Amino acid sequence: MKQSKTPAPAPAQDKAPAPQYPPIHVDVRIHSIKTQGNVLANATANLNGCFAIRGIRVMDGKNGPYVAMPDYKSGDSYKDICFPCTKEFKQEFDQTVLGAYQQELSMLQQRQQEQSAAPAMGMSMNM
Repeated sequence: MKQSKTPAPAPAQDKAPAPQYPPIHVDVRIHSIKTQGNVLANATANLNGCFAIRGIRVMDGKNGPYVAMPDYKSGDSYKDICFPCTKEFKQEFDQTVLGAYQQELSMLQQRQQEQSAAPAMGMSMNM
């Protein structure tokens, strides 16, 4: 008499909880804003005051500005030298860099408006 064995169900595997990381404070400094070309600005980021990333670029894309990390050419393509490892941190990092860019851009526009308004005010006072 043949006996057939049904395989025992696999033991239930509990999903390991996602690792918890301490919060990362990203301090971004915009070094230059450009008015022509695909590169809108250059930036440096400092993570928790202990790791610096230079060579970050704010680029002009089809869907608006985006963050490009420092990279190198490998064959016909480019590879990032450093990059966020999770989707969540990439979003947070990009938002922080783009926010710093927008803030610096608005401050630059405000300074330009003040400079252009200053001579006009001086001329009207001398008349």
